[in-house]
Amino acid sequence: MKRQKRVAVINDVTGFGRCSAAVAQPIISAMKIQCCVMPTAILSVHTGFPNYFLQDYTPYLETYMNSWEETGIEFDGITTGFIGSKEQIGLVVEFFKKFKKENTLAVVDPVMGDYGKLYSSYTDDMCQEMKKLLPYADVLTPNLTEACRILDLDYHKVDLSEEGLEAICEALSEMGPDRIVITGLQQGDLIFNYIFEKDKTSELLSTRKIGGDRSGTGDVFSSIVTGALVQGQDFKTAVKRAVTFLDKAIAYTAQMGLPWNYGICFEEYLEEI
Repeated sequence: MKRQKRVAVINDVTGFGRCSAAVAQPIISAMKIQCCVMPTAILSVHTGFPNYFLQDYTPYLETYMNSWEETGIEFDGITTGFIGSKEQIGLVVEFFKKFKKENTLAVVDPVMGDYGKLYSSYTDDMCQEMKKLLPYADVLTPNLTEACRILDLDYHKVDLSEEGLEAICEALSEMGPDRIVITGLQQGDLIFNYIFEKDKTSELLSTRKIGGDRSGTGDVFSSIVTGALVQGQDFKTAVKRAVTFLDKAIAYTAQMGLPWNYGICFEEYLEEI
């Protein structure tokens, strides 16, 4: 049976705030890939807002994925984002065991923290559990905080030279993924992404920094990288495609003067993706 390429997105579903599955679904769909969401939680707005409704989806995930398995659904790609509990990480491992085939791309975005601190929903135990996803990952997209947490390194003491970043990526690669990009490395008016591929030359890619942080940036990035790889593009091209898209969308959002927690106006550029 002929079909489009198909990607499973394991992430929360947030009604307002442009993040998680609400970002992944339109972006991956715009790349002419069927996007199938397995929700880890349902939120009215994301947790960057003072008042939010959150429904943890842990009790339903096993039944949800079993239904997909019984229906015979297969995926060309699987991408993970926000995971809400230690128990959910175990369920995501089960998902990989059920659905990751020889030619299925697995992209893990270990959404755990930033600027040296864990997000409020994360615990040290969850960080240790997150390591269990790496043997299934073909691609890993951590920021520096997350890379350090996975490797039990001191965020404030790591060597940020290209040699130091290479060593971090090599250590992460030994845990599973052969393609890694350390995202959001900031220096002055520039943001850097360190692109690593096992047995290939690494690259430090720079782009301009526009304003402050915005919700959903990592979700946009990982969605485009996942879609581009499923389309058959090479890793460096996929990362550069995501960075170029984000640069335009963030510039437009800054021009609009929207609050940081409203996310990025990615809709303006979907036709160009």
